[in-house]
Amino acid sequence: MAEFENGGYRLHFIDEGDPSAPALLLVHGFASSLRVNWVDPGWVQVLTDAGYRAVAFDHRGHGLSDKPRIGEAYTPEAMASDVLALADHLDLPKAALFGYSMGARVSAFTGLAHPERFPLLVFGGLGIGLVNGVGDWDPIADALLAPSLEDVSHERGRMFRAFADRTRSDRLALAACIQTSRKELTEDEVSRLRQPTLIGVGTKDDIAGSAQELADLMPRGEAFSIPNRDHMLAVGDRLFKAKVLEFLAEHRALIER
Repeated sequence: MAEFENGGYRLHFIDEGDPSAPALLLVHGFASSLRVNWVDPGWVQVLTDAGYRAVAFDHRGHGLSDKPRIGEAYTPEAMASDVLALADHLDLPKAALFGYSMGARVSAFTGLAHPERFPLLVFGGLGIGLVNGVGDWDPIADALLAPSLEDVSHERGRMFRAFADRTRSDRLALAACIQTSRKELTEDEVSRLRQPTLIGVGTKDDIAGSAQELADLMPRGEAFSIPNRDHMLAVGDRLFKAKVLEFLAEHRALIER
């Protein structure tokens, strides 16, 4: 199993495709994993077939990576440091970042801190919620800590608890992650994300917030509505895949070595 280390944690990753091809670093969402977010929905295959190198990792607290149960381990800055550490581990001088939901938030923090290393960005499942927040997630933490799914009545809490159970996640680690991973960027910080950025949000997504409102804050932001998809289903949508490939082709030179 391929691993790298950062901050004292061992993190699992995959590296697929031609090593000399332009690279995308894929950053998955909360309670998910590289397999659930990127392999099973076909993203790794789609990207490598299109001539890209697809690198993905399991966040701390997720998948096959170490799972600390302390909130301090999950600030966006700490999780962004994992992204940079993986790029350094693989000696990637530059790569596109493609993050979904929480992964989009982590990618935004990473892209803001290291624009020269990550000159192209794709955000899925997160729009203006990056600035305004994505609602009250305390019930999600409560749902994760409940004895069973049957003890959860909160609708969104049930959705995430069921997802965590299905992916056999460490619920205590996820509850710790929720405590500190939701930090927002300010409008001014978003305006300093000068990379070309595609923002895809499902038209039935009641978590992410408006893609267009976020794009309007960015010098080179582009919004894309994923038709008839909610937060959970948008990630694997075929129209979203086609749009991402079109966007990458338009800006491919930015990530070529």
